[in-house]
Amino acid sequence: MSPYLLGLRLSGRRVLVVGGGRVAQRRVPALLEAGALVTIVSTSVTHALDDLIASGRVTWEARPYQVGDVDGAWLVQACTDDRAVNTAIAAEAEAKRIWCVRADDRDASAAWTPASGRVGEIGVAISAGGDPRRAAGIRDAVVEALRDGTVEARRNRTKPVGVALVGGGPGDPGLITVRGRQLLAQADVVIADRLAPQGLLDELSPDVELIDAAKIPYGRYMAQERINELIVEHAKQGKFVVRLKGGDPFVFGRGGEEMLACAREGIPVTVVPGITSPVAVPAAAGVPVTHRGVSQEFHVISVHVPPGDPASTVDWPNLARSAGTLILMMAVERIAVIAETLIYEGRSPETPVMVVQDGTLPTQRALYATLSTVAERVTAAGIRPPAIVIVGDVVKVGQEVEMVRAERIP
Repeated sequence: MSPYLLGLRLSGRRVLVVGGGRVAQRRVPALLEAGALVTIVSTSVTHALDDLIASGRVTWEARPYQVGDVDGAWLVQACTDDRAVNTAIAAEAEAKRIWCVRADDRDASAAWTPASGRVGEIGVAISAGGDPRRAAGIRDAVVEALRDGTVEARRNRTKPVGVALVGGGPGDPGLITVRGRQLLAQADVVIADRLAPQGLLDELSPDVELIDAAKIPYGRYMAQERINELIVEHAKQGKFVVRLKGGDPFVFGRGGEEMLACAREGIPVTVVPGITSPVAVPAAAGVPVTHRGVSQEFHVISVHVPPGDPASTVDWPNLARSAGTLILMMAVERIAVIAETLIYEGRSPETPVMVVQDGTLPTQRALYATLSTVAERVTAAGIRPPAIVIVGDVVKVGQEVEMVRAERIP
């Protein structure tokens, strides 16, 4: 007969676990997450269970199972490695009409523990005829589908409200956070930047309104004020709005301005941080922004205005004197004056430089240079935005890694 699936609300209710081995170690955390009052009866326990006991979250009776242990329990887990003991526990629980799960014999067990998972407020429990491996495989597939939006998640009674400022990461659609992808799958309106992962937009449901808020360098441009208006306008209509950005909303993403615009209108805002390109793109190109003995600091600089411009707030003399790594954003069109300024203010002309275009995407390419040659090489290679410029000796670390790898290739 097929089991009758039921969700038990165990908060404040006693659950008995007999046995302190690996099976108990897997099951106790889930019971605690459900709020159960867990008692373990076992002569010994694993290190992980011992840690839970030491923290006071679990009661441990360090002895063998005794008749009467199941009294007062709402649920019993028989997890010993002794079949006779598990049989005795199950028999006592059956006589006292207490549900018991046997870890050693699914056919003799009154109840089965499903393979479970959670994505946000959605709980998934899979029973596969008592086959735990098969159930776990199906559970993993369902959970992954919920996370990436493959399974429809928009039509529910507890749909998010207001606005979500979601960082989409540096470009590769697989680098958006799980939370960001969940909220994107539930959106009514998506207002997307040019640098937002474009592959994710293709996955949106046909009834989602997609608004292009691209800011193309020296080209088509949607003013930030208009973007703020659109966010507020749609949210006030009761729609759930996702503002999808490249990188992180608060790293040169003007997310603070959008959050303030919503706050002034009383619109709730959820912020989902994203993997920021100043760190991710160098990493994708094999360059660590810090490295022991090389650089203990890194500086992220927006060069939307060049050195010497009255609107610039960047302290170029201090940056030039620093031994730290410089990560320059929006710098390709101004690379010549940047290099000249850094050299003039004290950086060696031989300082290594790497320029990475389309970081994390299939079209990614990297260019090595020095401060004295980078402007000429960028022009010759036809490097265009989006690109990240890395200045500092950490570039040599990336080159060293490539050399070591090349030497190991037969």
